[in-house]
Amino acid sequence: MPARALILIDLQRGFDAPEWGARNNPDAEARAAGLLAHWRAAGAPAIHVRHVSATPGSPLSAAAGGTAFKPRVAPLPHEPVLEKSVNAAFIGTGLEHHLRGEGIRDLVICGLTTPHCVSTTVRMAANLGFGVELVHDACAAFASNADTGWMGTTGPAPDPDAVHRAAVSHLHGEFCEARTADTVMARAP
Repeated sequence: MPARALILIDLQRGFDAPEWGARNNPDAEARAAGLLAHWRAAGAPAIHVRHVSATPGSPLSAAAGGTAFKPRVAPLPHEPVLEKSVNAAFIGTGLEHHLRGEGIRDLVICGLTTPHCVSTTVRMAANLGFGVELVHDACAAFASNADTGWMGTTGPAPDPDAVHRAAVSHLHGEFCEARTADTVMARAP
């Protein structure tokens, strides 16, 4: 049976920019680094995805230096790196082709941000027939992403932990099984 692949989404320096605002789970990268070390020790496949924004001034643009991976989760030379400019890791990247070519049917996903690129990738993976585990404590959300004023609201930004919990709850049970990093690492990749 093929190994599960670990997919690390958008763990980039661009998400350190102050304009994102308040964030939950400051330990997300440390947990992702633990998962990555576990996968590497087992010789199991790890795939890194990065967002390369085409939006001028974006903190996730190459011009802003925001496409660099955070050092603790940076890929090794033999690990695939896929670049995207939309919120789904399957769009325009060859990810599905790579996974199917390797015979991988099950995915473990973590990264930034929970309600956006992580959620979209989890949903697409499930719809494409992959089994998905979402490592919720190796993901994070920002308050600034949650309320863009579409309802005419003017109050304070939503709590980033509430944004994260809502995103995970919408995925768990239908598109994935949400688990902790410790639970995922208790099993071999």
